[in-house]
Amino acid sequence: MSNSIPDDPPGRGAVTAETLAEWRATLAALQAERDSLAIVTDRLAQEDDDPDRSELDLDLDLDEADGEDDENTSLTILAFDDDALAEEVRTMTPWVDHILISAFGAEITSGKPWCARWPEHDEALARIHHCWLAWQELTDSRSGATGPSVWQRDHLEPLLLKLRSPDGPFGACTTNPDHPHHRLLPHPPHTDPSSLPVAGEPRTSV
Repeated sequence: MSNSIPDDPPGRGAVTAETLAEWRATLAALQAERDSLAIVTDRLAQEDDDPDRSELDLDLDLDEADGEDDENTSLTILAFDDDALAEEVRTMTPWVDHILISAFGAEITSGKPWCARWPEHDEALARIHHCWLAWQELTDSRSGATGPSVWQRDHLEPLLLKLRSPDGPFGACTTNPDHPHHRLLPHPPHTDPSSLPVAGEPRTSV
């Protein structure tokens, strides 16, 4: 009996480290998308299972709803309370890691900074959250075949242009993946109270 190792089947290319890395990245992105879609599905199921919810509820004007708390109706994450904000960030982090960055923003350079501590940057947190909300809506099958393209054009690309610009919120953070860095930029000074118009007095302007 021969002990020689048989050759690879004809037509089968060698599996390289680069190929394995691509497969792992693709699998991670698919898993993140699956997990995010499962979260959305669970939320929709909870709404459908609510016995107090009817089709008429969907048409209610929130301004006329009795006892409705404005903070609880806002979709802007910076308006969430601490517990809700923490849960929302935990939920969307796999999407940020495996889809937003791995698929669309893997390269980190001086012209494309990134920060692994992005939840601490309020501007970045708000922009990423808004893009994530749009992704949930526009990648749903009910958005039609053009939904993902609309999301990429109207939400993803503007986000990346602003978020990873040298003068964006990460301008003082990591510009070299081998040297992670994080620094919060100072906020501009708040409005000078003496500049506010006063009723009954002429407004000063330049």
